[in-house]
Amino acid sequence: MTRQAIVAANWKMNGNLSLVKEMVSGLKQVTLASNVNVVVCPSFPYLAAFSAESAEQSLSATICLGAQNMSEQQSGAFTGEVSSEMLTEVSAKYVILGHSERRTLYKESSTLVASKVTKALEAGLIPILCIGESEEERISDQTETVLASQIQPVIDAIGIEKFSGVVIAYEPVWAIGTGKTASPEMAQETHAFIRQYLANESQKIAQKVPLLYGGSVNRGNFEQLFAQTDIDGGLIGGASLNVDEFSVICSAAKGQ
Repeated sequence: MTRQAIVAANWKMNGNLSLVKEMVSGLKQVTLASNVNVVVCPSFPYLAAFSAESAEQSLSATICLGAQNMSEQQSGAFTGEVSSEMLTEVSAKYVILGHSERRTLYKESSTLVASKVTKALEAGLIPILCIGESEEERISDQTETVLASQIQPVIDAIGIEKFSGVVIAYEPVWAIGTGKTASPEMAQETHAFIRQYLANESQKIAQKVPLLYGGSVNRGNFEQLFAQTDIDGGLIGGASLNVDEFSVICSAAKGQ
């Protein structure tokens, strides 16, 4: 079964209008393999600018806009929050949910993340559901338990069939922004567990869900990671702020 490959850029709280223009111009020159989508997720203030610049430069439809987060609420007195409808209005197609920084710094629970996934799907957005364990949890052999505890609330909330519209990004917390990276073999083993966990609910759906690896992915390690059977692309942090490096990573992605 063919699965879509996805390379997603998470700029976090970085970037500016100049980078928006530079990124759109750079990605316009990239030749993507068939069945590959690129997703760029700038901070909220730059979503509309990226959308407008993409339209002006006639960027390929396979290069999409994504947001880094959204509210589980639809509207109302929630100062500082952004709804799914607001994201779709600026032509966002994807949204990152449950990133470890949201879980740890802002105390977002897996139940809250599941609510956000539900709301995103209702709005026609594609959630990039982030899961991952800490270094302590990896050392104490709790990785699979932790990942299951982050996936199951979403299954309970939306049902396994709707996972056909979900992307999962495995990001070991200990590898995010640290320069440490899971070995290709370790990453593959964990991705295989995630796919099997989904397969316990539905083999058919499990084979459709794109699984991404995130955690210090860069020019030096992406080829080995992307070559693994169950890794369908990456969620790229720091390297996505460098147009040349990100373009190289995107051009090498291949659909399974």
